[in-house]
Amino acid sequence: MAKRRGVSYQKRVTDVNRIYDEHAKKGLPNREIWRRYIYPVYGISERTFYNILHASCEPKNEVPDDVQMFLDFDYGDK
Repeated sequence: MAKRRGVSYQKRVTDVNRIYDEHAKKGLPNREIWRRYIYPVYGISERTFYNILHASCEPKNEVPDDVQMFLDFDYGDK
């Protein structure tokens, strides 16, 4: 039986990947992205960070469209 993931996990995967993609384009190393931008917000270990990056490839971790509208928060960073 596959491990069931909740919507909050799916949102975390989406958010971490959004932050990662934003800073990876600037040429920052993964460890620096984790240390500066991921750890202060989510408090996850570096290993968990890499697991989340890997998890983003799996279709089961995509946020369903009918739930997405409840997870769109305005952080004022745009």
